[in-house]
Amino acid sequence: MSRWSALILLAVACPGLAAEIRSLEVSHDDGEYSFVSEAWFDAGLEETFEVFRTWDRSTEFSSAIVEARDLPPDEMGRPGFYSRAKGCVLFFCRSLVRQGYVEFVENRELRAYADPAFSDFEFSNETWTFHEDDGGTRVMYELHMDPKFWVPPGIGPYVIKRKLRKAAGAALDRIERIAQSLAETGETRGD
Repeated sequence: MSRWSALILLAVACPGLAAEIRSLEVSHDDGEYSFVSEAWFDAGLEETFEVFRTWDRSTEFSSAIVEARDLPPDEMGRPGFYSRAKGCVLFFCRSLVRQGYVEFVENRELRAYADPAFSDFEFSNETWTFHEDDGGTRVMYELHMDPKFWVPPGIGPYVIKRKLRKAAGAALDRIERIAQSLAETGETRGD
């Protein structure tokens, strides 16, 4: 896990929240996992983008992420990120690290790529696409990953899929609240 669990947050909406999940798909094929979702937030585009762009905030909305931070740009000028999550599949518990770089188009698209040399994944690539929609922000999310760690065959993929779907819960609401707070304080960094 890592930021992917935070992004997997887009999996299930809790009843009564303004934020809502509009679609969700999790698939597994030959050790690789894909997660595609669309969520809507009752918050502005710029502020919602800022919540996802700032890795330091990940621990505020994801209970799985225990440590996260923005890292200085790499030699190509791309902003860096680090996150560490804790998670269990059946009775196998792990601390999962992701570290890599981010590319983005301000307020429109955010892409994160984990570096396998510093991560617990052979690859872990995420894309968020942001659109103004119905007075709020629609976020389309895609995650493609292949963990380096052993996942019990048969039941492991089922449990991971279930955990991904359940991980979202209150996270959607937290993301929305953070974005709304940013709008109230005017605290976005923009470029």
